[in-house]
Amino acid sequence: MSERESMPVDVVIVGAGPAGLAAAIRLKQIDEALEVVVLEKGSEVGAHILSGAVVDPRALDELLPEWRETCPLAEVPVTENHHWVLSRSGKWAMPHLLMPPLMSNSGNYTGSLGNLCRWLAERAEELGVQAFPGFPAAEVLFDEAGAVMGVATQDMGVAADGSHKADYQPGMELHARYTLFAEGARGHLTKRMKAHFGLEQDCQPQIYGLGIKELWDIPAERHQPGRVIHTQGWPLSETECWGGGFLYHQANGQVALGFVTALDYANPYVSPYEEFQRWKHHPAIRAVIEGGKRVAYGARAINEGGWQSVPKLAFPGGALIGCSAGFVNVPRIKGTHTAMKSGMLAAEAAAAAIAAGREKDELAEYEPSLRASWIAAELETVKNAQPLVARFGGALGTLLAGADMWLRTLKIRLPFTLGHHTDAGATQRADLYRPIAYPRPDGQLSFDRLSSVFLSGTNHEEDQPCHLRLKDPTVPERINWPVYAGPEARYCPAGVYEYTGVEEGAPRLVINAQNCVHCKSCDIKDPPQNIDWVTPEGGGGPNYPNM
Repeated sequence: MSERESMPVDVVIVGAGPAGLAAAIRLKQIDEALEVVVLEKGSEVGAHILSGAVVDPRALDELLPEWRETCPLAEVPVTENHHWVLSRSGKWAMPHLLMPPLMSNSGNYTGSLGNLCRWLAERAEELGVQAFPGFPAAEVLFDEAGAVMGVATQDMGVAADGSHKADYQPGMELHARYTLFAEGARGHLTKRMKAHFGLEQDCQPQIYGLGIKELWDIPAERHQPGRVIHTQGWPLSETECWGGGFLYHQANGQVALGFVTALDYANPYVSPYEEFQRWKHHPAIRAVIEGGKRVAYGARAINEGGWQSVPKLAFPGGALIGCSAGFVNVPRIKGTHTAMKSGMLAAEAAAAAIAAGREKDELAEYEPSLRASWIAAELETVKNAQPLVARFGGALGTLLAGADMWLRTLKIRLPFTLGHHTDAGATQRADLYRPIAYPRPDGQLSFDRLSSVFLSGTNHEEDQPCHLRLKDPTVPERINWPVYAGPEARYCPAGVYEYTGVEEGAPRLVINAQNCVHCKSCDIKDPPQNIDWVTPEGGGGPNYPNM
């Protein structure tokens, strides 16, 4: 007999991001009597949300047409759009005429995605949605027929040795007619659903980029609200990686700047965090932020697989929505609008099924409606862009990707879809490369990882089981260090992983789980796929104010 209490609901949604909240709102718009619960692992809605962000309002316009009257995102419409190709000391501005129309930011808005989610949560609660922050979904529940019947939240008050502390509380089971997984990129329950139901049998593997972001207060004379800049080229051009930077002038004298490194790089000595620190020293970036103050830091993995990596979306009792499925438009660096639309379509399918007296079936209406929607049309247009750049490099790959997008924009469909290899599988042996001598941080523009983690507000209860689990504890010392020179210490942007005993000839991996900002890079990039990220105790992790 389970010691957990249970709660019956119509729909439970795992994750209070744009997709999950859009789904919750749409469900209540269709039928206000539906019992809808949203579980969020962060300490509050928005605490774990991180994005650039420049938002296409298309889905917002469909869901809440009056949003501009009260939503904080409406404060800063995009006024300028620039794309720079950087060399070590200079830049070349790409002419707008060369860029496909879909790359325009006209009509878009820049601001905090976390604050947008907080606003969406308020709208959802006004409609009667029950949102529970600080309660991570830790386990999927199945009925006797093998269908998903809900989730169980994380037990609280478990000590590191597995014993129950004085404040122990078992998790709660939420029994639902349908469960929607909106965990974001590389969700730990989503990963299990993909394996359990074989959802990725007919698609390319999902691949990712690591996005690292900072907020800066800059001098008023340099601040231009609505100015949007994207960069490519240096410094990744020197390490045979690809990705690029962004710098968005947002509200209140702040700029959001950040850097995305595709995680399919081969050289295990690459550090995405250090590449970001180098990028800030470029003269064009320095000119904006020098003399300013860094006020926030964070990191998160981003889906980059595109349309060909979208898995089967529905399964008995549940469905994947948002970045759990992977609807990011990589060339546009946008996924909020597609994530929200997918949540709305899943909500419509679930509401129709419940109205028809069905439950725990495969929501057969959801996937056809999504594949007939503007999500599919948009992602089809850009599906070869990422693999072309990955295959041919930043310069030639960008030209080929641009040509492919132009042709598809003109309804000329080339008869091929390029594939991917996994990010972990792309990593090569360390003996094929030389270590990279990254500059030391200057404390003005560039910083060390621990001072950065401090600005993320990250906190975990120390006496709890480690949420970064090694499937085989011997792999780091037996494989990762001798073969790949310990890449965990470099791909993690939060100083979670370090090797001690190196000078003594006895390297040992130490996991500082308290530093984890929940970016999921370790779960993605570890070459032997030995690290399994699971949810820590509720409310743990970063506490982003307005990222």
